[in-house]
Amino acid sequence: MTHAWLFTGPPGSGRSNAAIAFAAALQCEEGGCGTCHACRTVLAGSHADVAVIRTQRLSIGVDQVRDLVRRSALAPVGRRWQVLVVEDADRLTDQAFNALLKAIEEPTERTVWMLCAPTVEDVLPTIRSRCRLVTLSTPATADVAAFLERTAAVDPTLALRAARASQGHIGRAKALATDPGTRQRRAEVVALPGRLRSLGAAMAAATALSETTKAEADAITVELDAAERADLDAAYGVVERGRKPREYAPARAALEREQKSRAKRRHLDVVDRALTDLVSVYRDAVAVGLGVGTELVNEELREQVEALAAAGGPEANLARIEVVFAAREQMLEFNVPVMLALESMMVGLLPRRDGAGAPTGRNVR
Repeated sequence: MTHAWLFTGPPGSGRSNAAIAFAAALQCEEGGCGTCHACRTVLAGSHADVAVIRTQRLSIGVDQVRDLVRRSALAPVGRRWQVLVVEDADRLTDQAFNALLKAIEEPTERTVWMLCAPTVEDVLPTIRSRCRLVTLSTPATADVAAFLERTAAVDPTLALRAARASQGHIGRAKALATDPGTRQRRAEVVALPGRLRSLGAAMAAATALSETTKAEADAITVELDAAERADLDAAYGVVERGRKPREYAPARAALEREQKSRAKRRHLDVVDRALTDLVSVYRDAVAVGLGVGTELVNEELREQVEALAAAGGPEANLARIEVVFAAREQMLEFNVPVMLALESMMVGLLPRRDGAGAPTGRNVR
């Protein structure tokens, strides 16, 4: 047993689920029976000695981490461990990492830290060197399909198609299998490569993708934003056209800032997922072009994939994948506006007039 763990794995591999299941096992007298009071409360998020920090904002700030550090110095309420789970540890700011470092360097006797991140490189070396690494892999397509059939009563054909399209992301697979709207939005994204024939088509595709992803993100956040504003009004006793306490305006401004940050992250998350779907089409084209015979992610689009493979060869489609990754980096790492990054990306995905393929990602930065 050690005091700090780092769970890594690609999106959908279940990093946070694994960490929380491990936390339940640590609190269980039988090592993780799954049925006792301790296991049930940890899995439900109500155990007094298990705290999970997650954020819907762009980053996890130092104030949130300092609250956890203060809690880590306390003894657990029960007889076993105090477990602190940090989801998306790659979103910690530099100040937050520094605040966390001292707590991990000098842990209390019965406190366990569990950090979750896509890769070890997403965590500072000084942090990861003090953690025991748990590496998770992407589930196989057959395993995801079987999970959908078993837990959601999904038709086997639809389950297999959703499992392939999700590329091992169980949450995404479940949404694709159970929500026709999600399937339709993905179908629109993966159809884009076949429509990119001119500069006008590229601009139209960028606009459509930006608007579609923004509408999807807004649908998730609008109701939550309204509920939070109503709760704030109720907490300060504000009624329509009524008198507002002096403290209300700063609280409302802080809430609006947080909601704006959350909306931006949600939009970026939706765009990122769309770019993953887009890359899957070009990945299939590379596989077909090389004749490797692997299973296609987009088997239902085989005709379009074969046309892409024949038009430019594997090198051209690998260059297009680089273009998509460059756009993703621009948005997530360098804060380039979504619309600008998407327009640059779509232009980079256009076929070259000489048939030599697409520009590299360096040309669109």
